[in-house]
Amino acid sequence: MAEAVTIPLWVGSRARPAPFTGRHSELAAVATLLAGVRDGRSCTLVLGGEPGVGKTRLLDRVAETAGDLRVVRTAGVESEARLGFASLYRLLRPLLAGLDALPAPQREALRSAFGMFAGPPADRYLVGMACLTLLAGAALEQPLLCLVDDLQWLDRESSDALAFAARRLHADAIGLILAGREEPAGPGPFDGIAALRLDGLPGADAGALLRAAVPGRLAPAMAARIVADTGGNPLALIEIAGTLAPEHLAGTTPLHAPLPVGARLESHFSHRIGALPAETRALLLLLSAAPPEDSLLLWRAAGVLGIPAKAADAAVSAGILAPDDPTGFRHPLIRSAVYRGADAADRRRVHETLAALSDPARDPVRRAWHRAEATIGLDDEVAAELAAAAQRVRVRGGYAEQAALLSRAAQLSADGRPARLIEAARAYLVAGDPDAAQALLDRAMPLLGPGDPVLHARAVRARATIDLCFARIAGVPPLLLDAARSIADTEPALARKMLFEGMHAMLLGNHSSLAPRDFGGAVLGSPAMLPEPSTAEDLLLKGFAVRVHVGHPASVPILRRALDVLCEGPDIVEDGLPLAVLAGYAADELWDDAGGYAANRRLEEHERGSGALSALWTTLLVRSTWEQRAGRFAAAAACIDESEELAALVGLPQVGPAHRIDLLAWSGREAETRAAADVITRHWVAEKEHDAFGDWARNCLTVLEIGHGRYAEALALARITFAKDNCSAAARVAHDVVEAGVRCGDHHAAKDALTRLEERAPAAGTPWALGLLARCRALMADDDHAEALYLESVELLGRTKVATELARSHLLYGEWLRRRRRRGEARVELRTAYEMFAGMGAAGFAERARVELRATGEHARKRDSRGGLGLTPQERRVAELAAGGTTNTEIAARLFITTSTVEYHLNKVFRRLGITSRRQLKSVLDDGAADA
Repeated sequence: MAEAVTIPLWVGSRARPAPFTGRHSELAAVATLLAGVRDGRSCTLVLGGEPGVGKTRLLDRVAETAGDLRVVRTAGVESEARLGFASLYRLLRPLLAGLDALPAPQREALRSAFGMFAGPPADRYLVGMACLTLLAGAALEQPLLCLVDDLQWLDRESSDALAFAARRLHADAIGLILAGREEPAGPGPFDGIAALRLDGLPGADAGALLRAAVPGRLAPAMAARIVADTGGNPLALIEIAGTLAPEHLAGTTPLHAPLPVGARLESHFSHRIGALPAETRALLLLLSAAPPEDSLLLWRAAGVLGIPAKAADAAVSAGILAPDDPTGFRHPLIRSAVYRGADAADRRRVHETLAALSDPARDPVRRAWHRAEATIGLDDEVAAELAAAAQRVRVRGGYAEQAALLSRAAQLSADGRPARLIEAARAYLVAGDPDAAQALLDRAMPLLGPGDPVLHARAVRARATIDLCFARIAGVPPLLLDAARSIADTEPALARKMLFEGMHAMLLGNHSSLAPRDFGGAVLGSPAMLPEPSTAEDLLLKGFAVRVHVGHPASVPILRRALDVLCEGPDIVEDGLPLAVLAGYAADELWDDAGGYAANRRLEEHERGSGALSALWTTLLVRSTWEQRAGRFAAAAACIDESEELAALVGLPQVGPAHRIDLLAWSGREAETRAAADVITRHWVAEKEHDAFGDWARNCLTVLEIGHGRYAEALALARITFAKDNCSAAARVAHDVVEAGVRCGDHHAAKDALTRLEERAPAAGTPWALGLLARCRALMADDDHAEALYLESVELLGRTKVATELARSHLLYGEWLRRRRRRGEARVELRTAYEMFAGMGAAGFAERARVELRATGEHARKRDSRGGLGLTPQERRVAELAAGGTTNTEIAARLFITTSTVEYHLNKVFRRLGITSRRQLKSVLDDGAADA
């Protein structure tokens, strides 16, 4: 039996420089990407694979062959993975001359993120938009290729910004290739982007690479063994070629030791590094911990540690450092092997030296990290420095970095540990990582004592926010209410913020442990409540507290004032939950279409300008309802499309057709509406107790049933929502109960609904409210009074933006006239209803009107409600903005795309519509032909 041998480790590598070998399909994919960039398109590709498989070498090859493209590169560095925006800064640094050309909000966000400007915290999505715009501006001068290596070690802020930009690239002559190890299970920022996995080289290519790297004889059997054992991993092949003895390669001595491949590569490098002189190992450790771009700091630290510059020579000879860059590792895996394999005391000594030499004014954050890494046990001084650094990075929007700094500060703290854990949890929530936030809160809660109710309240608020992130709504209102009570006298502003968030959850969920009326009473009785609130948030809080505790009429003036402030008041502030949902609820309660639409558009403008995409996706969903009510179904669909795009960008879960159920119901698409309702019932009501979603689904199904003339089914659904009298939902369904009740003979149900309308509509006093009231009275009136009420309904609703309800009044009036055998007059009303419904795409109601019209003797041709000009949602949005006089730059900023993408879409729109100027757009879009 042959004796197992230990693979000898050579101080110097005997492998010859290996040529680029194989990768034919990968190079073809990259060539296609580069061709697209040269043609003005943008393409993104994520390369994944195990360590050593050749990702970095492929990027090098791409850079070598890019030719006429401008190339910028960056790479993640493990020791800097917690420093916010570090990798993004390295990538964009060659392009910062174009910073001044960015729109002001983007310019300030990027300058703030890079510490160049002492401004408000940069929204991470606005930073992503600034990154996109900066790249696009550079590509106008020369097509641009961005290469990003070691994706797994990018800091969170850089990853988010690059992922945002990658998803918005379209027609900008930009190529983005990102390479990294396979990510762990679970969603990541680059999920859904085109990906290409690199496996080991196939047998022939792997053999060719091995033969090219071996300086002497290589036995065919040994070559086959090495290729098989390494799986064709190129780095493993090259390392083996340089480290195996000639007798092994020639096949004269058996080889039984496991070859370095995969996870063993790092251990292999550690062994090779361990064979180097002590001073060389010390220099390598310093190189692994120091910032790659700061050579002055590196050599100053080497001097303090007594490491001579010539110590690099042995590492270059051994193939550890690159020959053309004696301060650069030949492969990123080596940096990791050096740092992880070093003695802990040696690591601390290096960090201590780097901290002492770092400028506390110029680079306080990196200095704080080095001090922390040099510390064992507790040290309140270092913890305080970390906390101060966390405040600095929060100011520039580095929330993930802030959370990491505070979490480390908590570990080192003898005093103040719970406060730092809670603050770190809040930072993780802002950064979009509720799992990490929950883990920190779990550590903080047992440490809280009874002596600090404010700190306890902040912890409870963070816990409630986490529950909202995971859609655990049921326990949130009582949790926030109790915490708010404890600080109402000492921290009234924070208490009101918590009560507002509790009210938001109360209106959305099903709370068996705390009735809405009781919650509203507790809010109104809180010492934190202002006698005369002035902000929109405080007005909405008080208005809905009055609505659920006192009643609808008393809430009307407060809710109206809230909408007025949102429409015309001072600058909007959204530093917690978005305001769009409760603003929409307020408008529904008041039947105030003008105020609701205006408030929603102002919120949208604010969120677009500030880059608040997490709030904007909600605001767009609310706006889709207003567009649908106005009969602009295509615009409503475009809002939902954009909202879903934003949800994907910010990592929010997709819920399929659920958000489209209102539009689907009005469009008469029965199977799809019922499928959406089933999703809502199973996912949001049964699992997550979102009672408001259940009301919403029933309301939409009610509309579907009424549109198809199935009144008994409609009434059965509507009565459930009507009986609950939940905010917004009850206002939306009362007139449906009257119509369905009258048509199926349940006059008791119809009378109850009319009674409620007669109480609330006059209090609201809007044309929408009074128009619905007149129509419901007409449905229940005798013939002597009905006609005047129908005419009043048509006149009042004609003064609103609610075209769907105006069309319904025309339809009901026409049906009433036909039943009185006044066919000529009936035709006028029914024709109007049919044209309105068919024009907006309300197929169910249009068919109901067509059948009624045929009964009068007039035959209306069926219209295809699916017709249109074939524009995509993005093309439609661009076209509408351009038709309204918005410039390309303004369109790009509003839609979070680039000006080149705007021009690309407009050119396609012009060709498709057969027009040549923006002036023609408005007439083409306004004629209704483009409604989908």
